[in-house]
Amino acid sequence: MTSHQALTQAPIQGLTFKLPDSDSVQSDAATQILTEPAIAFLSALVSRFGPEVDTLLAQRERDQQAYDKGQLPDFDPATQDIRDGEWQVADIPADLLKRRLEITGPVDRKMVINALNADVDVFMADFEDAQSPTWNGLIEGQLNLRDANLGTISHHDSERGKHYELKPDPALLIARVRGLHLPEKHITWQGKAIPGALMDFSLYLWHNHVARAERGTGVYFYLPKLQHSREAAWWSEVFTFSEDHLGLARGTIRATVLIETLPAVFQMHEILHALRHHIVALNCGRWDYIFSYIKTLRAHAEYVLPDRQVVTMDKPFLNAYSRLLIATCHRRKALAMGGMAAFIPSKDSADNEQILAKVKADKEREFANGHDGTWIAHPGLAPTVKAVYQQHLGDADNQLGQLREQDGEMTQADLLAPCSGERTEQGMRANIRVSLQYIAAWLSGKGCVPIYGLMEDAATAEISRTSIWQWITHAQKLADGRTVTRELFNQLLEEEVAVVRAEVGDSRWQAERFELAVKLFGELTVAEQLSEFLTLPGYQQLD
Repeated sequence: MTSHQALTQAPIQGLTFKLPDSDSVQSDAATQILTEPAIAFLSALVSRFGPEVDTLLAQRERDQQAYDKGQLPDFDPATQDIRDGEWQVADIPADLLKRRLEITGPVDRKMVINALNADVDVFMADFEDAQSPTWNGLIEGQLNLRDANLGTISHHDSERGKHYELKPDPALLIARVRGLHLPEKHITWQGKAIPGALMDFSLYLWHNHVARAERGTGVYFYLPKLQHSREAAWWSEVFTFSEDHLGLARGTIRATVLIETLPAVFQMHEILHALRHHIVALNCGRWDYIFSYIKTLRAHAEYVLPDRQVVTMDKPFLNAYSRLLIATCHRRKALAMGGMAAFIPSKDSADNEQILAKVKADKEREFANGHDGTWIAHPGLAPTVKAVYQQHLGDADNQLGQLREQDGEMTQADLLAPCSGERTEQGMRANIRVSLQYIAAWLSGKGCVPIYGLMEDAATAEISRTSIWQWITHAQKLADGRTVTRELFNQLLEEEVAVVRAEVGDSRWQAERFELAVKLFGELTVAEQLSEFLTLPGYQQLD
């Protein structure tokens, strides 16, 4: 094993570690996870595949520049043969065929146990949007998932006097790694921060492939924020190299790709084809998809969105996205996963009745469309969602036979259809309040946060700040006739800062770095150029 102190003294396998100060528990986690063989495997992946990430990200920038100059995302004529061809992805492993209900959350130890014990089919353990990427949080998360796969994970909460351990037959565990855009600043190769995605992937695969093989299963991942099939092809090469390097059978590694960027919806056949030996499903990552719709079309005034609260899945561009994903996946014999219900059950019976009615309506739309499964953020929603999928699926594991032939061809116009709805002062104020609370929590190491009855992750803050930026940039009118300007935003920001501070109290305001959150949110929202991700400048503030 490699000691925490040794990691900071000299490069190991070509990797240089620049770690924050840690207490003994955190140092112990690093010692168990950052073993010399694990570091050697990470180094092999970084040296071989890391440089191409820069090329992929540079192409993203060129694509965005084309959109800013007037082009719109569309289906690629050069890959028409892939879309027209008759091919299918590799057969789906038996334990991945039934994913009717999945719960998601960060890799915190207690939350991992609770999620695996929930009445769901799958737990997606999230190193990305639901996890603030502090060094200690990521490393301890790897340790938690290792222990979960071994079946030995437990947690004792001394403050509450509660003990947590796995129940028999827990949910299937799938890990979501960070997106390609996110670096890992604590580890460098040739002087450059390595891709966070490779760190998350390599450490999880290294520490868990043996335990999972002993249980007769593979190693399963969610891949976020892909924008093009060239990125899927990169992941396919990473998977193939890793299986060969570790002596694993082809297809031991399986992936579900989130279609949560606007460019990717035009590349779904191509993404499935590029990953056809390893992919099992696509997922409607709808909150990030809304964020990407704003960001991708930021130069196009005709596509400005209304209040975030009214941009729901019944809007034409979102409903088309869901239906096309189902048709595409089922044609290729891949699963089509639905989106997140972020509600948190309420202790007030009247409020809870309304919450569950909204969840029920949302999930009925998804399963009626033909989705094979869906997401929740809180186990208290499971009974409501189970009743819905049982109504639509009965005893079936999925709806792979639902081909949506009634839809006909889905066009670029269907997928880009402008969204109706008002832009209001109250919508702006709500965006400000939620963003401040989420960003402050994220900067304090918490990536999954209950705010006003919803379990929020980074996507909410991204939608909120880009929405206001879009309104300012295109001088949009509010419902009361006022034009949205930087001056109006700064006025509302100042007022909502006072509201949030009163709500959370001075002690929490100081503890959760709210002042930094106000500065970061304010600067990004009024900037001349839209920042791609708030988590990139925010990450520089984390340990």
